[in-house]
Amino acid sequence: MQLLIDKELSSEDKILKPDFNSKTGRELLAFYLQSKFKQILAYDKKCETPIFNEVSPTFISRFSKRLINSPTKRFLIGITGESASGKSTICKEIKRAIEHFSLPVTVLSTDNYFNDISDLIKKYGSFDNLTDNGYDIDAPESFQMDLLRNDLQALSRGETIMAPKYVPNGTGVSIQHAQEIPSNKIVVVEGIATMYEQVRDIFDVKIYVETKDDIRRERYLRRAQTERNQNEENAIKQWEYIVSAGQKYVTPNRDFADFVLDGNSDLKYFDQILEYLNTVTNNFG
Repeated sequence: MQLLIDKELSSEDKILKPDFNSKTGRELLAFYLQSKFKQILAYDKKCETPIFNEVSPTFISRFSKRLINSPTKRFLIGITGESASGKSTICKEIKRAIEHFSLPVTVLSTDNYFNDISDLIKKYGSFDNLTDNGYDIDAPESFQMDLLRNDLQALSRGETIMAPKYVPNGTGVSIQHAQEIPSNKIVVVEGIATMYEQVRDIFDVKIYVETKDDIRRERYLRRAQTERNQNEENAIKQWEYIVSAGQKYVTPNRDFADFVLDGNSDLKYFDQILEYLNTVTNNFG
């Protein structure tokens, strides 16, 4: 990938920078990006460990229409995948890379849109007792989906929102209007609810991250014990629920993704792809 970046920077065969305020200029940019994106995919297929497991055959045409017809709309990227798939890591890497290019970016986690279940936890005595009695924490109805949709639409229009904050300490408390989230040109949204049916149509780019189950299990159990202070028995019990819930609620959204990425891929290579995209969108004659 570094060879593509160097070739782009050293090439004397460059197009004149189009006027992005005109439809003609945006059409030229869309055509230009289509050709460059096809180069990325062709290169990735030849890699020993490609990052793109699947790419929607309609993505390029849809993205081009979006670029041409809605130039002022904020650019929303949705990232989802099963627990411990690597979606949070890729989200952080996208944010870091975008900021490195001096571009403003907003990051929002859909985990903050869990319902407030503090009263239910008090009633049953603990979070574990609540889930043992059938509460399905990963189900769409366990999220404030209407609020999430309204907030995403507001961000896409360029409006600042006051998002809720879910407190991940076992109390089930959700604090409303707790976080001011600005609407920057690029908005990255991460979490298992990102591609639930109620909101998936809002995103300009939908990314599904997947990783082999044995790697996910190892990651999850390690985090549960080192970061959340869970004992091994409780962590394994939650892992078994997560696998079942993931197959029921998260995995079906893979079919709606524009990109299915390998969550165990080399982040340095992923950074180079982002750098190449930034290069080709700014490297005009």
